[in-house]
This record gives sequence, C-alpha cells and structure tokens, in this order.
Amino acid sequence: METPSDWEGRLARWQNELELFEQLDETPWVTLAKAEAETGVSRSALRSWYRNGEIRSRLVDGPNGPQRLVQLDAVIERAAASPRIQRRAEREVSLEAQVTLLRHRVDQLEMRLAALERK
Repeated sequence: METPSDWEGRLARWQNELELFEQLDETPWVTLAKAEAETGVSRSALRSWYRNGEIRSRLVDGPNGPQRLVQLDAVIERAAASPRIQRRAEREVSLEAQVTLLRHRVDQLEMRLAALERK
C-alpha cells in the first residue's frame, strides 16, 4: 500500500519532470487542466486541436497514470486565432484574468530573452 510520503515523492518527481520539459523546450508544457484555467479554452477544444495537429502534445507518466501535456504558448497562439474563442473570452474573462495572462506572456518573453542573451 502506498503511504502519503510515497505519494508525495511520486508527485514531486513528476513535477520535476515537468520543469525539465520546460527547460529543455524553453516553453512550458502544462496539463490540459492548467491550459484550460490559464486560457479559458475548453478541454474538448484542446483535445480537438492536438488530435488535428493544430498544437503539439505529449503523453507523460503522471502521478495518477498517463497525463496529456500541451505547450501553453501554442494554446495561447491558437486561441488568439479563433474568433469564436476571442468573443467568448472577451465576455467571460475578467480584467484580473487578462492581467494574469499578460504577466505570463511577459514572463515567457523574459525567459526567452535571457536564453538568447546567454547564447
């Protein structure tokens, strides 16, 4: 039987692997749940997009079994290209959420700039 400390260890290792993916690709790979929360795009739309090859995804071992990850930047770009999602987002996303999304984009750009400066 798995103890709480075993579970916490598995969860910590999984989170470390996610961070490693982000560092290797210089773009964050996130779960569908996080992509949905960050962008307001439904999981069904995300699934449709990766199945149709519109965004990249990968399947990794997670603490509860296989976990689908998508690149957050690709989701944001794809959502920006969708007039339907943009109209819905404009209606539903509060000013605070928009600021959070913009902060995330600025953070990503700063990370890319720092990586380019190191080269």
